[in-house]
Amino acid sequence: MTVTYFRRFCMRFDLREGLSEETALPKNYSLEPWSTKLVKEHAAAKFRSFRSEMDSNVFPCLGSEVGCLKLMKEISCRQGFLPSATWLIRYNNPITGVAESCGTIQGIQEQVDVGSIQNIGIVPSHRSLGLGSCLLTRSLAGFREVGIQFVTLEVTSHNTGAIRLYQRMGFCIVRTVYKSADLLYT
Repeated sequence: MTVTYFRRFCMRFDLREGLSEETALPKNYSLEPWSTKLVKEHAAAKFRSFRSEMDSNVFPCLGSEVGCLKLMKEISCRQGFLPSATWLIRYNNPITGVAESCGTIQGIQEQVDVGSIQNIGIVPSHRSLGLGSCLLTRSLAGFREVGIQFVTLEVTSHNTGAIRLYQRMGFCIVRTVYKSADLLYT
């Protein structure tokens, strides 16, 4: 076993400076507000979003369906969990008629005026459609509704696509941290 350190950026959004206009979702996609009935769908979207990403090395729970379900249950039971900042995106397949969860975001109120995004994930086959922007905008509005002024998140430095999205949305890097992870090499 080898210990590896992953560089992560702590980013912050100042809600006092306003929000971007919400962009419309593409056809056949829908935003679903938080409901305890959706915990398994959030977990499925989280797993399918992160299972092949570097973050599943940094946070092993993201690499398994069971781990994602446990994480989702823990997040939704945390003190400060914000249903208003927690959303799910579904894709309603027009050919099969089956709806699939393909995007998720969760929010926590950490302090009176500070919130944090726990995870934002878009399933790879649904990326580059503006779904991340939609989730972020809706989540930020949910934070604002409860009086949050600053929203933070962490992102692995190798996740350049996510970093570009966050910066385009108005997040700024405020510090760099290092997360250790035990990696098995065979």
